[in-house]
Amino acid sequence: MDKHQILILGAGSAGLSVAARLRRKAPGLSITLLDPAEKHYYQPLWTLVGAGVFPKETTERATQDLLPEGVVWIKDRVVEFNPEAKSIRTLQGKELSYDQLVVALGIQLNWQAIPGLTDTLGKNGVCSNYSYDLVDYTWECLRNFKGGEALFTFPNTPVKCAGAPQKIMYLAEDHFRKRGIRPQSHLTFISAATSIFGVKKYATALEKILHKRGIATLFRHHLVAVDGVKKIATFESLETGEKHPRAFDLLHVTPPMSAPEVIKKSRLAHATSGWVEVDKHTLQHLRYPDIFSLGDVSSLPTSKTGAAVRKQTPVLVRNLLAWRKGAVLDGRYDGYTSCPLVTGYGKLILAEFDYDGNPRETFPFDQSKERWSMYQLKKYLLPFLYWRGMLKGRA
Repeated sequence: MDKHQILILGAGSAGLSVAARLRRKAPGLSITLLDPAEKHYYQPLWTLVGAGVFPKETTERATQDLLPEGVVWIKDRVVEFNPEAKSIRTLQGKELSYDQLVVALGIQLNWQAIPGLTDTLGKNGVCSNYSYDLVDYTWECLRNFKGGEALFTFPNTPVKCAGAPQKIMYLAEDHFRKRGIRPQSHLTFISAATSIFGVKKYATALEKILHKRGIATLFRHHLVAVDGVKKIATFESLETGEKHPRAFDLLHVTPPMSAPEVIKKSRLAHATSGWVEVDKHTLQHLRYPDIFSLGDVSSLPTSKTGAAVRKQTPVLVRNLLAWRKGAVLDGRYDGYTSCPLVTGYGKLILAEFDYDGNPRETFPFDQSKERWSMYQLKKYLLPFLYWRGMLKGRA
């Protein structure tokens, strides 16, 4: 059995950030990263890729080029956990033991949970910004749209970047307006949620934008079937269970999501939600103290965003190192997350808030107002900070 001091599962934004910060804080530690993926993607930019602002290739890097110096990379995936023995088993049949384990496996996209969806994705006007392979088709759909019904969905599950399903809708509306086809275009946001946004301050601002731009909403409904050939999407009411077919010309789908299967079936998972069960302030597992988790795969009750990971990483590293020394875990995560809500080309509302839904705004102005400066932040500064700061353990 191979023995490792720190074993990190997942080379996404969470796993790479933790590895880089650990190297900076404790350069003598042996750190191993387990992930089979050759490529890493800056997914927050896919909103703008789908709106034709950037080519998708700008969001891609080789995993090898992002690994912190001295970190061992095993190109494999975990298939079984044995937390009592402090070990895991990989797809290639290796048994790896650890002193501490960091679980950063991200989120699972369940396209197949919607009957008919996988048969029509990437054609028939059915698109999604939640896939590198599909995101350029979103832009094709926007460019070729000649008017009619444009539907944008939000599922009855947690999702990564919960603002993304509506961001592309605002950009589509702006694009249709610029092309002069807005009068014959009808846009509807169909969401399983109860409102357009979970924090009142930003919800109020977004409701005004929806009203001003004539975008319809239908809440407490989720997509349950797609017929791409006939261009019919079927939605189910979460209140009554009734199903409602709707014709579409463009359908942007946000798929249902969940914890990865390997987590859901493991002893690490919360009994009902399936996410890795951790203390929401310390990020330490509630039953296996040598295990820590952060990001989308964790049970942390906050929005699943890269901005949340950026604040979780220093807390996890601080507490993991304290645990190794037998010290008090005094790092505290307060649920901070951020959602840069693109509301058009050159317009953005920067939502920032904590566990309790209290705004936690960075700038000395009202961030619930659309601003060109915040759009530039999203477009240029945040990607720079991600590649050069966050993944380097500096920010």
